[in-house]
Amino acid sequence: AAAFERRVLRRAAEHHYLRVRLELPDGGARPNAAQFKQLVVTALRELHGEVGAALPVDVLTYEEKTLSAILRVISSGFVKLWSALTLLGFYQNRRCAFRVLQTSPFLLALSGNSRELVL
Repeated sequence: AAAFERRVLRRAAEHHYLRVRLELPDGGARPNAAQFKQLVVTALRELHGEVGAALPVDVLTYEEKTLSAILRVISSGFVKLWSALTLLGFYQNRRCAFRVLQTSPFLLALSGNSRELVL
């Protein structure tokens, strides 16, 4: 008979990664990488104040064409970042919404999406 073995990570991951997409339904100007990063910081500041704005968030990749990015945040700030992005509603006085597409404590896990797999 095969024995079941459970493995648990002893140490929590230092960072969490999020694949996000900014949706701008009315079109218009698209933010560049610097403006996108500022929008993320603004979202943190609006919900969590200056302490939230000080949270170290890195934009690892950003595609201006699709308005999608991969963000890295320390694990202790993961929930703060996700909640701030979810509750942001405006960019330059226009409606907008962040969609969190994937999250993982491992960057490699974001390299592919089984939902987009074409056989």
